[in-house]
Amino acid sequence: MDQLIHHKVVEIASQVEKQLDSELEKLDNLTIDDVEKLREQRLKEMKKLQQQKKQWLSQGHGEYTELSSEKDFFDICKNSNKVVCHFYKNTAERCKLVDMHLKILCIKHIETRFIKLNVENCPFLTGRLRIKIIPTIALIVDSKTKDYIIGFTDLGNCDDFSTEMLEWRIARGGAIFYNGDLMYPPDKVKEQKPSSKIKTIRGKTNDDSDSD
Repeated sequence: MDQLIHHKVVEIASQVEKQLDSELEKLDNLTIDDVEKLREQRLKEMKKLQQQKKQWLSQGHGEYTELSSEKDFFDICKNSNKVVCHFYKNTAERCKLVDMHLKILCIKHIETRFIKLNVENCPFLTGRLRIKIIPTIALIVDSKTKDYIIGFTDLGNCDDFSTEMLEWRIARGGAIFYNGDLMYPPDKVKEQKPSSKIKTIRGKTNDDSDSD
């Protein structure tokens, strides 16, 4: 079994090395014209992205907006490809925690429209989406509700979850662009990282404590 694993590792390493050699060879063979073409292509991509950002901002992206009617909700879902909608109640303290995190994420992810709706002002929509637990976050992609974050169960089932945790969960529903690993929540990844604290000769952690 060990020999089989070793052989597989060597085989994969060899393939990666060949790919790297191929990429390096392509770079070595680039002419001035090739470099200029790559530069022009990159500039076009940057200009296109800049125009897209301007369009998003003109549509209200980059802000966390409270809607006054159900009609506004449907209009926004038609105009924006990605929407994160927080259904809340004024009397629910946990909704204020969600507000805090979404105010941060709306600035970071301008590709997505972040909104909130008071369930008492939208009985038709609440019934249509079968929203029963508050807070509930609906994730809408291409005018279709793809996923729901109901309460804090998916966020570690605690009130002190991180903004990164909510970001990861929203990304799992496809409502934002995400560069991290969707398989593992960020809070779990942090827990698995080894401690950076320096240990003394006795094996205890050096935390400048006076206790012996």
